[in-house]
Amino acid sequence: MSRSLAVGTAGAAGGGAVPSGRRARELSAEAARLHEAARALLGDHTRALEAVRTAFAPLRAERVAEELDGIPVARLKDATEGRLRITAIEAAGFATVRAVHEARRHELRQVPGVGQQTADRALAAARQIASAVEETVAVRLDVDRPDPRTDALLAALYPLVEAGPELRRAVDAAVRLDERLGVLLPAARAAGSRMRLALSGRRRREAALAAVAGAGELLAESAARGVPLLLAQATADLLRAPVSELEARVDFEVRSAEYYGLLAEVFARGPGTGAAEGSLPAEVAERVRAQPLDDRYRRVSLRGYQAFGARFALAQRRVVLGDEMGLGKTVQAVAALAHLAAEGHSRFLVVCPASVLINWTREVGARSTLRALPVHGPDRREAYEEWRAHGGVAVTTYDTLHTLPAPDGAPPGMLVVDEAHYVKNPGTRRARAVAVWTGACERVLFLTGTPMENRVGEFRALVHQLRPELLPPAGQGSGAAGAGAFRAAIAPVYLRRNQKDVLTELPALVQVDAWEEPSPADREAYRAAVAEGNFMAMRRAAYADAEHSAKLRRLRELVREAAENGLKVVVFSYFREVLATVRDALGDGVVGAVSGEVPADRRQRLVDGFAAAGGHAVLLAQIEAGGTGLNLQAASVVILCEPQLKPTLEHQAVARAHRMGQVRTVQVHRLLAADTVDDRLLRILRNKDRLFDAYARRSEVAEATPDAIDISDASLARRIVEEEQQRLAAQPV
Repeated sequence: MSRSLAVGTAGAAGGGAVPSGRRARELSAEAARLHEAARALLGDHTRALEAVRTAFAPLRAERVAEELDGIPVARLKDATEGRLRITAIEAAGFATVRAVHEARRHELRQVPGVGQQTADRALAAARQIASAVEETVAVRLDVDRPDPRTDALLAALYPLVEAGPELRRAVDAAVRLDERLGVLLPAARAAGSRMRLALSGRRRREAALAAVAGAGELLAESAARGVPLLLAQATADLLRAPVSELEARVDFEVRSAEYYGLLAEVFARGPGTGAAEGSLPAEVAERVRAQPLDDRYRRVSLRGYQAFGARFALAQRRVVLGDEMGLGKTVQAVAALAHLAAEGHSRFLVVCPASVLINWTREVGARSTLRALPVHGPDRREAYEEWRAHGGVAVTTYDTLHTLPAPDGAPPGMLVVDEAHYVKNPGTRRARAVAVWTGACERVLFLTGTPMENRVGEFRALVHQLRPELLPPAGQGSGAAGAGAFRAAIAPVYLRRNQKDVLTELPALVQVDAWEEPSPADREAYRAAVAEGNFMAMRRAAYADAEHSAKLRRLRELVREAAENGLKVVVFSYFREVLATVRDALGDGVVGAVSGEVPADRRQRLVDGFAAAGGHAVLLAQIEAGGTGLNLQAASVVILCEPQLKPTLEHQAVARAHRMGQVRTVQVHRLLAADTVDDRLLRILRNKDRLFDAYARRSEVAEATPDAIDISDASLARRIVEEEQQRLAAQPV
């Protein structure tokens, strides 16, 4: 089909007189075939969507019923602004809104004291509440509990997911063709016969010739853009033979984010506007919504909030995207780069930690048609010059950036700085190197889920690199005036969305503080570390004697339980020595250990092997290496060997597993030793978490005091050591 259309359009595009007679008939026939292909695709797509809706209906109805079952019948009174008398209905045993919603009219009218008007009002109020619940209820698909209804839904979604983002482009093209050819083809019929054309009135003749010319231009445009092939491929994808329940279930485990994203698209549902837009000021949100987003060079469909994030980066030009871990900041950045490439920009630069350089290279290649070029290692200069000459997305590391030539008069179309909290201290070499490029680039996108770890000043430093005019000098307002003023000041540059607000399909996150009573050997090691004033030794004292370690005993129990259930486990610790002890204790079940000493490419291979392992497996990770940039959603059990000095480290680590794409409930077990440094750390760190909530977690006004957390890791350690020395000195040995 595409070949014949291409041949036919060559003549139409070649200029000269408007075709009539035989040539007009040929053009009309080709246009009719293209129109038929477009209409056929739209029909197939409509049937595929209807199959999804049909399969989804019983699952949604069940969830709505569960929600209504938890709403007391008294809420019906609220829905009628107090006009409904429900005493008699309650007395008759209708305890929940679900009971009323599922009742028939005659059942309610048989209740003593309930007349026709009361029954009708009660049913109308129940329907109103049910409708509201239906709009917001989240349906989670549990792969560990096979259900015929879930299998039917996955099978219905499979062809749409398999077709990928190209299907959306094909459908959009088909809609445009249907609209235009539906008008042009009837008008062009008169031009198919010279005699009929000659006998037509002047106005009809001109309309017919214009329609033929329009059809020819449309055919040429469609052929140039590959539309016939696009339609044919999309139709073939939708007409694939049905897959087995097992195939659909396995595919869902691998690509659950695509399945859930498609569900949200089918039902035009998702997080509320405020959640997706981070509660930005109205004028900023309006400007962002008006920003177009070209998907020509993109290979991935975006969730609504992700599309908004990409538009935010484009509209506001120099921004911090502070989405919580697991929401797809990388995808949003790639979408922005793809849009700029469609506008004619040819070069882009990504700066990231070495641990995620390979992941960035993969993501750019998988999510777009842009060429990713690693600029790292001994060949970095050659790679840099190739990027300068031929374009693409250069991906380099913080430690490499300062060795590259400074930007010249043609800076990249966008600079993306991943894990941007790495440059929170403007005095460091990496921050200075990044500042050189941010100063040269018109568009800069900082990505970080933790813009503030210890002080408000860290957050200020990031914003200052992008828009220094937004914040006065420290102590003259903004942060010093409280979280509300600070948030208002940085509104044009900062966007954050949280998982619980936009990923309603995420499975549960179960967090357990596993307190263990230290063994005598644990206590002895701990006392020795305190006496030495060695803070780090105090933190790892619970693992000093592996044979008698209470924490290690509990860790083995958790791993054994996970193995019995076929679950994958990731174990985090700050200390390589602790991970080595854990590895010796667990033996063959460990697939590897990710640490700062492991090269970035080796880290990714370890994660890939962990994900590919059939059934149970254990991956060990040093929390500062494995908690950044790596996707660990294959794990559904997370074990934290000790509390961290920064709560953001723990949040990052947990979010590596509890993120978009996770299909199982994630269990997080934090191992804690009673009456030790663990206890002291938790109390102090709660204040850090509270300040992060006030200043960075929410893109809206909140109140706090900026110096409430003005404490460095070193001073925190000294404080705890001194407290423990005093406490233990007062205890009998």
